Amino acid sequence: MKLTDNEIRDIDRYLESGKSLPDSYRFLLFGDKREVELVWNGKTNEVSTVVLPFQIIEQVDEPREEKDKKMQRTIGDFDARGRQNKGWTNKLIWGDNKLILSSLKNGPLRQEIEKQGGIKLIYIDPPFDIGADFSMDIEIGEESFTKEPSIIEQFAYNDTWGRGNDSFITMIYERLVLMHDLLADEGSIYVHCDWRLNSLIRIILDEIFPEGYRNEIFWRRQPVRGAKATSHQYARNTDVLLFYVKSEKYVWNNAYKPYSKEFIESKFRPDENGRLWRDSDLGDYSESSIEQFEQNGRIYITKSGKKRLIRYLDEEKGEAVGTIWDDIPEVNSMAEERVDYPTQKPEALVERIIKASSNEGDLVADFFCGSGTTLAVAEKLGRKWIGSDLGKFAIHTTRKRMIGVQREMKNAGNDFRAFEILNLGKYERQHYIGVNENLRDEEKRKQLEKKDAEYVDLILSAYRAEPVKNFETFHGKKLNRLIAVGPVNLPVTRLFVEEVINECRQKYITKVDVLGFEFEMGLFPAVQEEAKSKGIDLALKYIPRDVFDKKAIEKNQVVFHDVSYIEVTPHYKDNSVAIELSDFSVHYNQDNAEKAAATLKGGKNRIVVENGQIIKVIKEKSGIVRHVQLTQSWTDWIDYWSVDFDFESKQEIIRVKNVDGDFEEQWTGDYIFENEWQSFRTKKDRSLELTSIYKEYSPGRKKIAVKVVDIFGNDTMKIIEVNIGGK
Repeated sequence: MKLTDNEIRDIDRYLESGKSLPDSYRFLLFGDKREVELVWNGKTNEVSTVVLPFQIIEQVDEPREEKDKKMQRTIGDFDARGRQNKGWTNKLIWGDNKLILSSLKNGPLRQEIEKQGGIKLIYIDPPFDIGADFSMDIEIGEESFTKEPSIIEQFAYNDTWGRGNDSFITMIYERLVLMHDLLADEGSIYVHCDWRLNSLIRIILDEIFPEGYRNEIFWRRQPVRGAKATSHQYARNTDVLLFYVKSEKYVWNNAYKPYSKEFIESKFRPDENGRLWRDSDLGDYSESSIEQFEQNGRIYITKSGKKRLIRYLDEEKGEAVGTIWDDIPEVNSMAEERVDYPTQKPEALVERIIKASSNEGDLVADFFCGSGTTLAVAEKLGRKWIGSDLGKFAIHTTRKRMIGVQREMKNAGNDFRAFEILNLGKYERQHYIGVNENLRDEEKRKQLEKKDAEYVDLILSAYRAEPVKNFETFHGKKLNRLIAVGPVNLPVTRLFVEEVINECRQKYITKVDVLGFEFEMGLFPAVQEEAKSKGIDLALKYIPRDVFDKKAIEKNQVVFHDVSYIEVTPHYKDNSVAIELSDFSVHYNQDNAEKAAATLKGGKNRIVVENGQIIKVIKEKSGIVRHVQLTQSWTDWIDYWSVDFDFESKQEIIRVKNVDGDFEEQWTGDYIFENEWQSFRTKKDRSLELTSIYKEYSPGRKKIAVKVVDIFGNDTMKIIEVNIGGK
């Protein structure tokens, strides 16, 4: 379209003044495509192409042995301990699903996915509730308290909801584009949402899957009751499932549900043998078919002489499922499957989806996996799976749930697959400091430097350290120790720490503190032992959330606490060893008792975490304040622990691009924790075993690894060496 002189002058004036062009110029400059399109602040067609390595930090090949374990021989696809070493291994990935999706799409795992026929089904239940901020309710004895989200989770929440709907739509749009690319041609996607955003998400899906719309399904969560029944509007008691497909070749199995009692009583009647039947119209059956029905006694003749087809209830599949799903209730407080996760969906809901849109042996995925419902149902139905979540507590909840499914299937004599827990590997700086990717390169570099410097200055100030220069990885110094500050909204990774260790060796540095809001799962103590072997005293310390409280910094009240500590005791019996968990300590802080007492009203209470103890602060109506310590023993902090009886038997191998652009396998120098025995608390059983089974060995030295996951979902590991048959 040709612009007028006035329009050209107006555009020049806007550009010279640095102002944004009015919306009316959009179609003048770029043409009017006459298409309906959803537009929002921040929309771009560019998606992440980052490829980060996936690091396997734990593998669970089978549920725990209940009896003392004997040595086993290698048979087929299993190693000497009866553990899977071939074939697809299910994957549970902790991290930002944008980077996970990009790395799956563009990295070496894509080849492995394609060998399985590609991803045939994706079900996601993204955080469509603006209040879903990663906080969790945790039980301590008869009490429960709310664990606040980690700083990393808070950043994710702000990225999702910081600008309201604009930021949520930006977040989900890029991820849906990546999911579309990952789906097999025969693939389907179901997006679970509610009234808040379903209309916007549907428009986005129409854009990404232009010919893919199949259904908008309404799931009635619960009957209308309570305040909803008396509100000044129709009660909101449904969620929406948006069902789209990638092509016309999509997998589909007709879905049925049982007939209602009322339908059976009104339509069916018993024959002389008590078998329930009903009659239906013959429709367009051919004459030869009708004759066959008559020979088989399947024709009913009415009083008027009309022929009708006899249908027996026990032969019918049931009622075809439509788009109103009112036969699946929510997960109630007494449900067997309940794991006390706030967004947990019923297994029956996901089972209907998986059965309809995938076949046995297909690969299904859930990139907001939460409590692991999709993965649990997929395992029970014989599907392979990939799941991911940003919440460390979600990953831990899913790990326990999947081990429970393995135990259940093993006891029933059914097959099940191994699964592995993975981290994302090394991040580039722009992925964690929050740089606007749409900026020009020079502006991006300046913003990165400014934000990085402000963040590091804040942490060093709170740590009472002075800044240093001329180092690659170090940011400050405190007394005789150099300080490396980890990223602000991603975990400190092994590769980050290895760069610190390398600089220590180059510059003869022997004392180092690494500060981080969160640490990669499985990082310690292996990385500390590596540093110690090279003459480096390496301390890993958590950055507390109080670091953002200026008053706390001014009063020197910010405490950087050490990572957790484990103590274990080996017990010997002939050539067998059992492991006893004998001590565990943490140093967490969340809120503080003094502040809670000052702000509480009379007759109220609040639970805080102070120096590794959970304390209930109670203010009586009279104003008297009492402190009740809820953690009575170190075991109260433990939610789960497990043992690898032969650590360092399985190397961690990753595939990376070489100089020629081809993927090749490399050993990272680390080992995979193979989960052989575990004990953990469940909603029904809060007890915890503190001694493992005995494991038989041949004489010699062996390394045993013990992993503990605390009630916050953070893991710690300890490695010990035992001498079998030694003196």
